[in-house]
Amino acid sequence: MSGVLAVAMKELRQIRRDKRSLLILLFIPCFFLFLYGYALNFDIRHVPLAVQDRDHSEESRILVAAFVGSTYFDQVATVESAADIDALLDRGIARAVLVIPEGFSRDLHAGTTPEVQVVLDGENANSATTVLGYANAIAADAAVRLSGQMRAVAVTAAPRIWYNPELRSTLFLVPGLIAYLATITAVLSTALSIVREKESGTMEQIRMAPISTVTFVLGKTLPYLVLSQASALLVVIAAMGLFGLPMRGDWFTLSLVIFLFLAGALGTGLLVSTVAPTQQVAFQMSMLIAFLPTFMLSGFIFPISSMPLGLQYVTTVVPAKYFLVALRGVVLKGLGPAALLAPMSAMAVFASVVLGLSAARLARR
Repeated sequence: MSGVLAVAMKELRQIRRDKRSLLILLFIPCFFLFLYGYALNFDIRHVPLAVQDRDHSEESRILVAAFVGSTYFDQVATVESAADIDALLDRGIARAVLVIPEGFSRDLHAGTTPEVQVVLDGENANSATTVLGYANAIAADAAVRLSGQMRAVAVTAAPRIWYNPELRSTLFLVPGLIAYLATITAVLSTALSIVREKESGTMEQIRMAPISTVTFVLGKTLPYLVLSQASALLVVIAAMGLFGLPMRGDWFTLSLVIFLFLAGALGTGLLVSTVAPTQQVAFQMSMLIAFLPTFMLSGFIFPISSMPLGLQYVTTVVPAKYFLVALRGVVLKGLGPAALLAPMSAMAVFASVVLGLSAARLARR
């Protein structure tokens, strides 16, 4: 243990002298959280809406008011012809057009289902799909209220959404950002530290010191583990203040989950450093084997269930996948260690494997 602490103290002195690395470890993640947290948002509001009201009735005006009052749509124009619709969509002035046909009020009072048309700009397919869902829900709700009667159905579904009642995409994306930022700080810090030793020539002196390879690996990892843990918890606290991220679980479970994930990330950085000859190569390798899988294959943005079967098997070796399950379970669902045993065990196994491989490669060298 004395050897581990000696290596750790030596590393801490080096980190203290390198102000840029300390800044990257502690404060840059919070800056990226602020930047990406507001930039990455799947919630769509204030969609520019044009209206073509051919019915000119009280009911049609109520329908338009329902669209505008929902805060999902902002009326920007009133059109009279199909040519005007084309011009508004072509120039990007409107992204959706509500067309209310003649006879809308008559059909409504006759008890038949009135139809309205919503013309959408499909340049962005994901946004168009979301806007179409908003439009259908608003039109259906307005039609029921205008008709003054409910449809006769045998079963009525009363939806109740747990953990994220408002369906805010921020509560889905912020845990992924925390995983991504923790990967950046942990992998890069350790990947560059040993490569820096090799480039400066101090690695030869360390090899002559009376310490084992395991002692060296643990001593190298310990300072970055403490700093990365503090940085990750700081990012979580910042997310709670900036984006209203709830904390329904306990802090001990959260700290344990972060610890297991960071141990694997630091081990990955050490493994990269045993292969890369220069800091530039170490950075590029870290991008390929850590950052891109965390961003693309962890369920951060793209659901794993919608990926091809082959890629779904690949995600089983991506530690961020299990970290997101555990992190969302703690902060959104309030789960404890017993309920998160599977993802936590997977992260522990991954950390043990990469740290063992790093020690084996260093020992062979």
